[in-house]
Amino acid sequence: MSLANAVPLAGLGIEAVERGDASFDLSAVRTCDSSALVVLLAWQRAALAAGKSIEVIGVPDDMLSLAKVYGVSNILPISNAALA
Repeated sequence: MSLANAVPLAGLGIEAVERGDASFDLSAVRTCDSSALVVLLAWQRAALAAGKSIEVIGVPDDMLSLAKVYGVSNILPISNAALA
């Protein structure tokens, strides 16, 4: 997940949220940059606007580190097990 594919990924996730999908598994993600956090926030914003909640599981360690550095780990819908 990077700047190169952030916009399409955000759109796909928003569409999934609108269909009622509530869980996103990121275990296949091998690289990411701070754009990945923007994607997660976009998914969360779409869910909140629809009165829903989402959960993100399988979050890569580098994404967790970025979330902590940017101070957003506590507002992202990341599974608590990933943050331990």
